[in-house]
This record gives sequence, structure tokens and C-alpha cells, in this order.
Amino acid sequence: MTQMATMNVHFTDGSKIAFRYPKVTDTATLATKVKKALEQDKIVVETAGSLIVMPVSSIKYIQVTPQPDVLPDGVIRDAEIID
Repeated sequence: MTQMATMNVHFTDGSKIAFRYPKVTDTATLATKVKKALEQDKIVVETAGSLIVMPVSSIKYIQVTPQPDVLPDGVIRDAEIID
């Protein structure tokens, strides 16, 4: 069975949207996708035959669970949310 991942996008206006998608397991593809996502000015998601385009300027933060197996340099690892 395909492992699923979730992405919760929290916007600056207080709204949010959640997506579920098959987890990417190929580490080379994953590293490329993570790097590209961090460099873009928008996040684009295909869902139910539609494209959802979200400008990064409208996004407060994004939470992806489970975390990707490959993370770019500079990521603070093993952090704990305390507030």
C-alpha cells in the first residue's frame, strides 16, 4: 500500500488548506522537489482535476507530515515545538 503524506498550508489571513498525496520515496526526485519548492514564488498543487496556485507571499507556513526523507542543508533538525 502506498504511504501517504499530508501538507497543511497556513495562510497569512488565518485560513488554511490541507492536502493528502502519495509520499515521494525516490530520494533523488525528492531532493529536487524540495529544493525547487523552496526557490519558487508559488506552490502549485493538482487535485481532483484542478490546479491550485498559492502565492508564497500569502503563506505563513507549511507543515508536511511525515517529513521528507531527504532535507536540504540548513534545516534545523530534531526540533521540538514548545509553545
